[in-house]
Amino acid sequence: MIAHLRGKLLSKHPNQIVVQTNGVGYEVNISVPTFSELPANGSEVALHIHTHVREDLIALYGFLRPTEKQLFEKLMTVSGIGAKLAITILSGMAADDMAGAIRGNDVARLTRIPGIGKKTAERMVLELRDKLPAAGTSAPSMPALNATEEDVLSALVNLGYQRAPAEKALASVVKNGVGKGEKTGSFDALFREALASLSK
Repeated sequence: MIAHLRGKLLSKHPNQIVVQTNGVGYEVNISVPTFSELPANGSEVALHIHTHVREDLIALYGFLRPTEKQLFEKLMTVSGIGAKLAITILSGMAADDMAGAIRGNDVARLTRIPGIGKKTAERMVLELRDKLPAAGTSAPSMPALNATEEDVLSALVNLGYQRAPAEKALASVVKNGVGKGEKTGSFDALFREALASLSK
């Protein structure tokens, strides 16, 4: 399961990019807001990835911010919304605005998103309004991770931990300066401490 990609941006289009990592080019589906914030071709880019697996397809969906990925995954829990429609929805409205519309029961605003009819908008409100953080209480975005911290996070996700709790545990470990001394910030020290925190 791919949870994060860091590499060279080979090409970009409003709904899809190609990222090269260790000589392999990964095709990643993106939203329009993500596209508008991407650096120039040839630059390094880091994306939070949702790996979507079906019987006939494995597709990667990429996001610059963890909060957008989390909203994408929540949208897919709504009956009638799959990965393609979820990424289209995220292209039609900023993630923060959408969360506000869902919590505010603003069906009319949601139906202005291309591909969203009244019934789908009503299901989004009904099924998600209690699952989204209230305005101003959303979890703070995690600071940009260095390569070692990304490896630790990826290892935790691969062990089966949910990404959000794993990020929180890792952030706490980093904030508390665990592993100070000659092994400050080493993979082993960070991984052991984050794993211990998650196991409590």
